[in-house]
Amino acid sequence: MIRASLTAVFLVLLLSCACWAKPNGSKNKKPKQVVPAIECDVRAGKINVSEFIVKCPAHCKETKQQVYGTGVFASISSICNAAIHSGVITNSGGKVIVRKMAGQNIYKGSNSNGVRSLSLPKWRESFTVSVGKPKKGVNYPSTLDYVPSRPTYVKTSQKEDKSVTTALPATAAPEPTTVTPEPTTTTTTTTAAPTTTIPPPPPSTTRARAAAHKVRDAGSSHPYLAHVAASRQSQSGHGKSPSQVFRGSSYPSRFPQRASAGLRRPEAGSAIRRQPSSPVGPVFNRVQPAQPERTPTMSQSNPAPRSTDSDGSHKVPLDTTHTKVEPVDAWKPEANLYESGFSMREQDPVPRVPEPVSQGDPNCKVDLAFLMDGSWSIGKRRFKIQKDFLAEVAQTINVGVAGPMMGIIQYGDDPVTEISLKSYSNSRELKSAVDKIMQKGGLSNVGKALSYINKQYFSDANGNRGGAPNVAVVLVDGWPTDKVEEASRLARESGINIFFVTIEGPDDNEKQNLVEVNFVDKAVCRTNGFYSLPVNSWFALRKAVQPLVKRVCDTDRLVCSKTCLNANDIAFVIDGSSSVGTGNFRTVLQFVANVTREFEISDTDTRVGAVQYTYEQRLEFAFGQYNNKGELLNAIKRINYWSGGTSTGAAITYAAEQLFSKSKPNKRKIMIVITDGRSYDDVRAPALAVHRQGVIAYSIGIAWAAQDELEYIATDPDKEHSFFVDEFDNLYKFVPKIIHNICQEFNSQPRN
Repeated sequence: MIRASLTAVFLVLLLSCACWAKPNGSKNKKPKQVVPAIECDVRAGKINVSEFIVKCPAHCKETKQQVYGTGVFASISSICNAAIHSGVITNSGGKVIVRKMAGQNIYKGSNSNGVRSLSLPKWRESFTVSVGKPKKGVNYPSTLDYVPSRPTYVKTSQKEDKSVTTALPATAAPEPTTVTPEPTTTTTTTTAAPTTTIPPPPPSTTRARAAAHKVRDAGSSHPYLAHVAASRQSQSGHGKSPSQVFRGSSYPSRFPQRASAGLRRPEAGSAIRRQPSSPVGPVFNRVQPAQPERTPTMSQSNPAPRSTDSDGSHKVPLDTTHTKVEPVDAWKPEANLYESGFSMREQDPVPRVPEPVSQGDPNCKVDLAFLMDGSWSIGKRRFKIQKDFLAEVAQTINVGVAGPMMGIIQYGDDPVTEISLKSYSNSRELKSAVDKIMQKGGLSNVGKALSYINKQYFSDANGNRGGAPNVAVVLVDGWPTDKVEEASRLARESGINIFFVTIEGPDDNEKQNLVEVNFVDKAVCRTNGFYSLPVNSWFALRKAVQPLVKRVCDTDRLVCSKTCLNANDIAFVIDGSSSVGTGNFRTVLQFVANVTREFEISDTDTRVGAVQYTYEQRLEFAFGQYNNKGELLNAIKRINYWSGGTSTGAAITYAAEQLFSKSKPNKRKIMIVITDGRSYDDVRAPALAVHRQGVIAYSIGIAWAAQDELEYIATDPDKEHSFFVDEFDNLYKFVPKIIHNICQEFNSQPRN
């Protein structure tokens, strides 16, 4: 018994010691840091703490929440995407420490870790991110204090019930019962709290706050310009209709409400139909509003929107259950027109004068197409800046049928025509159309867009005039997402002058992200700097209007309008000797006509002349004598066969004197000599003389022509410029080969 008692006492003492020791031991343990989780769209400026730790979810990169700055970010930026951009976390999420600091005057955009940050000229607050490993001795808050989200542009009395002033969730509808403006005063009256039967909204959470913030910022993706617009609109936001207030957009609704939304329409047959030009205002509706007491039932079942008068004053929404309406549109014999709200002018509306067709600036006659960037990378605000730029270009360039005609293609994943070249013939209508363009989104596939303008846009159906140079101006944010070299080459060879306006192009660190290195030089018409216009910032784009307009209107320097088919002086030197014969001579003329048919013929395009020779020479027609292709082909058919000997050397000299001496300096000089036998005179010296004058000579021998003479006549390399056929009937086979060689030489010229 004594041993059992001692054992019990010992156990009691042991348990007591253990209980006493436990509190002392717990003092040495550090409390575990609770890390609050946030969503991808939470911005640093929404959290009212100077330094805190958060946990980001996975896949924030795909949400494309915007980031402004590099290293130091504007507080309008997404915390999680800023952390990914800085390399603090990956796209799988993680912990991030955020430390706020004062705002900066400039935030530089960059592309890092798959996140594109944008530039920003100024913001009121900044922050940095670091790896989410808590510092020793620093306790971060386990819950986050969010800045209260206020419904945009809604002013409420400070005496309102708390349930009314709580930030609305993203899906909440506006409460028309909280504010009731009087018809003739600017004071506001608030419904008493006890009479309101609307249940209070649920407590706001982190997700609800972020959603409410989105509602406010919708419609202005660039924070700097958005907060300027918001500050302006907050002065007049008191009178906005609910459809405008809770969208958060600075633009008016596409479907505006009628000013007399609360009125009952008069009975059919009892009213005179109002003319379309008559204004809608208080003078046309004599209303005697009663003064009913507002009840909870009225507030819930009849939330009438506020109506806005034509002069900008705000009226009480009319409730037809308590409003006496006189249908003054019903005509009465004794009624006075002025008392009833009608006027004599209303019944005789002035007919609209049709918009005169503008002639435009004749010194800038170009067919101008802008390729505007509609990709998601630029955001809505920068897209609006781009549209403002195009509208200002349209105004400056003076669009008209005798001057420049302007069209717009928007590109993203695929190009789409927004405005064709023939859509608008004056700048005013064109500016209005530009303002209505909506962003397409997608990638920046410039190569696809260049192929589109080459194959489809510059066509007769879209208004291509033919006599005006084709100019394409590519606006690109950063760099393209596809290759442009091949599409640009084909467009240049078609006569399209390509300009590039690159906004916020890649710096040295970002060039590794390019799909194609030196994409601008590979795309533009010439690499001498005339066709490329780099812009450092979207905010400086407006400064590029005047320099760009000056360049596209300088038609003398639009050298890519000159193609292998429209920039030549071609002289045919035709053998009319007796060995040819009348029938074969007709075959030779058909060959000449087939070659001519491939070129664009006019006084400013390709010109054609012809010389026939035997012992003597005869000028059949000179350069520019026939500036129409049809007339020129008829002139070729009318050439009469001469017959005689063969003096090819003298004929070459004669062509140089009679034709190439009068060639234009901007034309390529091409001579095509056709002979069927050996010459009676020397061909080496005359051929060498025309080569030195810059003439590109082709020789075509038939039947008994001497191969050595053909090689002397032809420009080096001989194989590319000298041809031989056994029979006259096979001449047609060399038409494609000659055209191909002429164009290949033209397009291989240096582009500097």
